[in-house]
Amino acid sequence: MYLDSVKKQELFEKYGKSVTDTGSPESQIALFSFRISHLTEHLKRNHKDYGTERALKMLVGKRRRLLDYLIMVDISRYRAIIKELGIRK
Repeated sequence: MYLDSVKKQELFEKYGKSVTDTGSPESQIALFSFRISHLTEHLKRNHKDYGTERALKMLVGKRRRLLDYLIMVDISRYRAIIKELGIRK
């Protein structure tokens, strides 16, 4: 599988406060971004996979809502995660 527990722990450790910090917006945004990039590559090869396309759109929406929440709560954390993940230019 492309996303095992070791990879999740690495993401949470890098972008969250600790390995067990799975609830912070930064760690969730990083996890969603990893999954989005994987699904995007899958859809480039399988362009008629409409179930995956729907799942990708839902993930992008979840990430967008978390980013909107982070803007309202703390804009410096928003700017840091955007810059770190390279989501915007």
